Amino acid sequence: MEECVIRIVRNRKFTIQLQNILRFIALDKRSAALDFQHEIDTKFELLKTQPMMGRVSLYAEDENVRDLIYCGYTIVYEIKDEQTIRILEIFKWQDKLG
Repeated sequence: MEECVIRIVRNRKFTIQLQNILRFIALDKRSAALDFQHEIDTKFELLKTQPMMGRVSLYAEDENVRDLIYCGYTIVYEIKDEQTIRILEIFKWQDKLG
């Protein structure tokens, strides 16, 4: 029996947003930025086995689009199919109000 491997695909918008967040955190403490990156990666590994762990997204009308909350940031992701999760964006909820 072959094990299904779920791929985590980070889209360009997410990658740019995360880089900006990490740069900002690193201004204060570089090790905190590295820890933040590590924790995000750990959450993504968990998604591979628990893709439904995030709540249904407040930002899309689709049950397959979900919100994962970490340290005040919302990570929006989409369960594309049984093999792919696409990470769409990361932001602080206050940034979405404007």
